[in-house]
Amino acid sequence: MDNAAFPELSCYLLPGHTTSPADAIAEAQQAEALGLGRVWLSERFDVKDAGVICAAALATTQRIRVATAATNLHTRHPMVLATMGASLHYLSHGRFEMGLSRGVAIRNQLMGLDNVSNQQIVEGVELLRTLWRGEKVMGYQGAMGNLPYLNMGDWMQAEIPLHFVGFGPTSLRFAGAHFDGIHLHTFITPRGLQRARALVSEGAEAAGRDPGKINIHAVLATACRPTREDYLRKLVARMATYMQAPGYAELLIELNGWDTAVLEAFRASEVVKSIPGGIDSVATLEQLEEISELIPAEWLHAATGEPEDCARAWQQELDNGADGVVIHGSTSEEFTPVLDAYRRLSANAAM
Repeated sequence: MDNAAFPELSCYLLPGHTTSPADAIAEAQQAEALGLGRVWLSERFDVKDAGVICAAALATTQRIRVATAATNLHTRHPMVLATMGASLHYLSHGRFEMGLSRGVAIRNQLMGLDNVSNQQIVEGVELLRTLWRGEKVMGYQGAMGNLPYLNMGDWMQAEIPLHFVGFGPTSLRFAGAHFDGIHLHTFITPRGLQRARALVSEGAEAAGRDPGKINIHAVLATACRPTREDYLRKLVARMATYMQAPGYAELLIELNGWDTAVLEAFRASEVVKSIPGGIDSVATLEQLEEISELIPAEWLHAATGEPEDCARAWQQELDNGADGVVIHGSTSEEFTPVLDAYRRLSANAAM
């Protein structure tokens, strides 16, 4: 089940917006055929329901692991979420992993949901693990609500890895204390990745846990032989959209040790203020050219260039403290040449 050629490499299912969720089946099968260790699904409230898409991917593959990155604790009742996880676990003979995040604040508000607190996450994770061990939850009153009695059956023994999807310093310490792994974010620099590892370890040690057992999955945008348009749309537009969101880019800046003045100048620029919506969705190439002048090259940490350059960038993520690399921004057809180069690189290193 875990005999993947490249267990340390993974990619996304249905990246971004889609109107054809059935594509997840072929994408998962192709990732498995390429030898990747897992695929990740970022849930959306349209046609990307985590339970449905993960079930389709798991039922039509044999080896590859399938994980959410992410779903939320508060959009399903704890018993419903536990049932979803257990069903996927037993359906796939243990190939399902669950990634959880706090959710987007504005979306929570629009859906009439409160934001998720750390205490809610701690208690929610413990409820899931309790139910998956076949134990009963009785008379619970806490951050997850009022739960008089929950039980999935004492035969249940589902060991499902739980990942936290986040990248702020506080979140990294928190993940180290409570989760099996952490799924990071695009554009985290080598310095930021090393700091992320240190923060996760700090949180684990404070909680009496072994830092070496907490897996860090670094997300690396990959653009093999990019055209100028590829560069602008896959890297510049993506980073620019993150920089538009209040409070979002600030976390990247803090982790990477960047200059906040760059962000202030970006948000004050006329071209950015003139764009009515997410830059990656509506900006023209001419606007992206202007915006590219506002973003320092070192802020666009990615695997770019020839296949060999990209393969070395993947390896450097592992050398800098990641346990796995999540290939972002490329289809399997686009990153296959990089995978071939990575195979050669790994073979040479083993000699």
